[in-house]
Amino acid sequence: MPDPSGFLEHGREVPKRRPVPVRILDNREVYTRTSKELVTAQASRCMDCGIPFCHNGCPLGNRIPEWNDLARTGRWGAAIEQLHATNNFPEFTGRLCPAPCEAACVLGIGDDPVTIKNIEVEIIDRAFDDANVRPQPAESSSGKSVAVVGSGPAGLAAAQQLARAGHAVTVYERDDAPGGLLRYGIPDFKLEKHQIDRRVEQMRAEGVEFVCDTNIGVDLTAEDLRERHDAVILAVGALEGRETEQPGRELAGIHQAMEHLVGANQVVAGKAPFAPIDAKGKHVVIIGGGDTGADCLGVAHRQGAASVRQLDLYPTPPDLRDAGKDPWPTWPVIVRNYPAHEEGGQRNYASAAAEFIGDEHGHVRQMRFSEVTVDKSQGRRDIVPVPGTEEIVPADLVLLAIGFAGTEDQPLLRQFGIERTRRNVIDCGEDWQTDAPGVFVAGDAHRGASLIVWAIAEGRAAAAAAHRYLGGQTALPAPVDARAQPLAA
Repeated sequence: MPDPSGFLEHGREVPKRRPVPVRILDNREVYTRTSKELVTAQASRCMDCGIPFCHNGCPLGNRIPEWNDLARTGRWGAAIEQLHATNNFPEFTGRLCPAPCEAACVLGIGDDPVTIKNIEVEIIDRAFDDANVRPQPAESSSGKSVAVVGSGPAGLAAAQQLARAGHAVTVYERDDAPGGLLRYGIPDFKLEKHQIDRRVEQMRAEGVEFVCDTNIGVDLTAEDLRERHDAVILAVGALEGRETEQPGRELAGIHQAMEHLVGANQVVAGKAPFAPIDAKGKHVVIIGGGDTGADCLGVAHRQGAASVRQLDLYPTPPDLRDAGKDPWPTWPVIVRNYPAHEEGGQRNYASAAAEFIGDEHGHVRQMRFSEVTVDKSQGRRDIVPVPGTEEIVPADLVLLAIGFAGTEDQPLLRQFGIERTRRNVIDCGEDWQTDAPGVFVAGDAHRGASLIVWAIAEGRAAAAAAHRYLGGQTALPAPVDARAQPLAA
């Protein structure tokens, strides 16, 4: 049974961050390892509620109260079994997920919620330390073959589930190493890449084949996949960046955020001698206040930017949940401070760029911006500048971190005869099958840019559907709510 008074005896406490002057000199993870004492104290705050709403908050349906109590009592082997029962890659989700489970924690109604994701990270890290993460190859082969296109969290989850069911699985990745957005889109200070490498090693031992540096639709066609495999799962992500229309957008030095992050990550990985987009000595402006903008902020600090300014279109959110607007257990709109924000830079809320100003060589040098109000009363987003607030600031490098516009238009889709929806994503039926027979879709390619937990949930669900399509006699576990409606664009 849970500790009946743990939440009364212990307040919420997360692992310490490495000191700012130290961590900006490298690209190692920001957070230090959680101590056994801290995990025990924080896990004891979990009340094992009669109706654990954290289950509902998590798209994977993670067994959170169960593994919290197992961690509290030091039963780490049983804890990782419970954690892996619903989640293939807790080391990814525990580090990268914004934790909707914590927003739905019952303790959060009148207190700070349980540190669910930090406990999750410690369970999986201890499992690797204790060699409790082992390959689970299938006992027999089904004789069927599946192609998974894309090796992000959705593709990896689908591939692992299908391989363990006895199918021959080949994962195709256009980059030079598996991981998708995890590999080159997420900075190492949030996820060091050995976390990916050891999972890939496990999956190879389970029979999964990885084919990298291969762009499906170009290097191999849809017809090639049809000839080689009995089913295909498309997990190609949603990497088409949103654009902005301010005057001066055509100037050199204005880039999509992912262009900046990918180049920087390749340098950290030793794959490139220098970053093609380097913030060193530059006045950097980041348009967008979300996760990707914070990633660019952290990278800019580590590259030695002269200054960094981040613009967020919306007003400063409240520190605490507004129960009138965001009642528990919904995801609240609150101010979210990332580790990168304590490293420096300036945040301008309720602000938008009005114009980018260049020099005689066509390179951006300044930005004109102002405070704004956002009106959605007419069913559309009207952005109105506030008179008298206009300002011109230096801007040698501008990074657009304003979200993604869906799945990229690519030859593979046309070869399969698949059309993107109005939201630029790939639609599917209740069985996760697209308009092309035997071709399934999962993750951001289906939902649009979303959370890593949704990617894994959809990868598991699409794998279960493909398994049934291939005549599998036993059911593969999949989240019951993974066919929920995609997020709005």
